[in-house]
Amino acid sequence: MPLAATLLCVLPLMQGCGLIFDAVHQIYPVTANEIDKICRRQQVQVGMAVEPFRPFVFPAIWTDEGARVTGLDTELARAISEALAVHCGTPVTPILHLVRFRDLFLLLNEGQVDFFVSAVVTGTPSPGRAGLAYSTPYFSQGGLGAIAIRREIIDRIQARFGAADRTTGREQLLNGLTVAVQDSTAAHLYAEARLTAARLLVCDSLPAAFEHAAAGVSPAIDVIVGAHPVLNFMVKTTRRDWQLLMKDEQTPLQFTQADYAVAMAEESYALRWLVNDVIFRLQESGRLEQMRHRWIDETYAYPRRAATEGLPFDVQKMPAHYAQGACRELSSR
Repeated sequence: MPLAATLLCVLPLMQGCGLIFDAVHQIYPVTANEIDKICRRQQVQVGMAVEPFRPFVFPAIWTDEGARVTGLDTELARAISEALAVHCGTPVTPILHLVRFRDLFLLLNEGQVDFFVSAVVTGTPSPGRAGLAYSTPYFSQGGLGAIAIRREIIDRIQARFGAADRTTGREQLLNGLTVAVQDSTAAHLYAEARLTAARLLVCDSLPAAFEHAAAGVSPAIDVIVGAHPVLNFMVKTTRRDWQLLMKDEQTPLQFTQADYAVAMAEESYALRWLVNDVIFRLQESGRLEQMRHRWIDETYAYPRRAATEGLPFDVQKMPAHYAQGACRELSSR
C-alpha cells in the first residue's frame, strides 16, 4: 500500500494532532539545546555544596558586598561561565545554589541547576546517581582516605595493615571500628557497600563528624572516611590534631582512587562539550595546574579570597538557619 494511502487510513483513528506528535516524538525525541536556554536567560544555574569541602568549596562568608563563597570549584564555575559568555556573545552570570550535597542530585533532576560541582566523584555506583553525566576530569588525584585522632586506633590499623595479606580488601582494616562518613557522598556509598563489619555513623557534614568526636558522645568515632584531598588539606591546616592513616611513613592509606568532574544531566550534550573544552583549554594552558597549586598548596586566608574574588549567592537559597548538622548511626544494613 502506498505511504499516502496508509496515512489516510491511520490518521482518522488518531484522536487529534497531539497523538501524531506523541507517536513521532517516541521515535525521534525533540531536544532543545540547553546552551541556547542559558544564552537567552543570560544566567547559568550552578549547584554547589553548602557543606565545606576545603579546598574545593570553603564555608560561605559575609562581606560588605554580601555573601560570598570561594574555592577551586568556584574558580572553575567562573571559568565555565566566562566561556558561556563568549559562546553566547552576551554576559552570562553564574547563579549559585548552595544546598546540602545530597540535594544537588535532586536539583539537577528537577532542572533547577544546569550543572553542579563540589569535588564530585565520577563513576560512583549508585541508583541515586542514574541519569547523570560527567565532564572530563579536572582533578585526578582523588579517592577515599581516612583520618583518626586517637593513637591507639592509628596503631591498631597500622598493625593490621602490616600483618594483612596484600590480596585482602583494605576495608577489613576497619573491622569492628566506628566509622563516620558524610551523607550521600562517595564515602557514604562505599561504606555501605564495603565496610560491612564496621559500625557506621552518617553525618550531615564533615564538620558535624568533628563536632561529634569532640563532644565525646557515644558512639565515639574511631575513624573518619572521606575524600582524601579534603582530609589531607584539613589535617594540614585546621585539624592538626587528626592524622591521616598511612600505609607507611611516605604513603597515605587510600581505599579508592577517583577523578572529580562537573556533573550534568545525561542529555546535556552541548553543555558537556563546552565544559569539556573549558577543562581541556585550562589544562593545555597550564592554568588548571596553577589553580590546583593555588588552592591546595599555597598558604592563604580564604575569607580574604572570598571577599576579593568569591562568587555571590542568594542566602535565601541556603538551608534555613544552616548548621553543620549531626551524626546518626546507620543500623539497617
